[in-house]
Amino acid sequence: MRKSENNPVVDAVRSYQAKLLVPFAVLGIRTDEDWLTDIDYLPLNTPIMPPQTLLAKEVCRQLQAYLIEPNFMFDLSLHISGTVHQQRVWQAIQAIPSGRTASYAEIASQLHSAPRAVGRACGANKLPIVIPCHRVIAKNGGLGGFMNASDGDPLEIKRWLLRHEST
Repeated sequence: MRKSENNPVVDAVRSYQAKLLVPFAVLGIRTDEDWLTDIDYLPLNTPIMPPQTLLAKEVCRQLQAYLIEPNFMFDLSLHISGTVHQQRVWQAIQAIPSGRTASYAEIASQLHSAPRAVGRACGANKLPIVIPCHRVIAKNGGLGGFMNASDGDPLEIKRWLLRHEST
């Protein structure tokens, strides 16, 4: 039993193994043993936290490499829990090269699915950037949604990532 179980402040601090400031957010990084489990977009005013583990340090190093070079290829052990359909969508998304996009409809057709189901799988992605759901756009070329939102800050993050990759 952890001593912090009754202290929500301590638990909240320990829930992330790093908080990395990037141009569009603070990335909350969670790991479990040797696996990257979550990357959360936190508000820009969230206090940063240096990596607490070797894996968190490596995740931060690779995210910073991506921010310098958008073609950077991540090499991390990912813990991806989801339905069979979600995992198939995430695998298809990982095949979209940096600087390119695919529509929800294109991925749905490839997987014999429906565009909305692809969108729901994108919204359930716990490893954004590494599994680049920002590269999935609407059939008409519009942004579509992002992080289960159709406007606001999430779409600004999506725009930033797509602009970064198109340079």
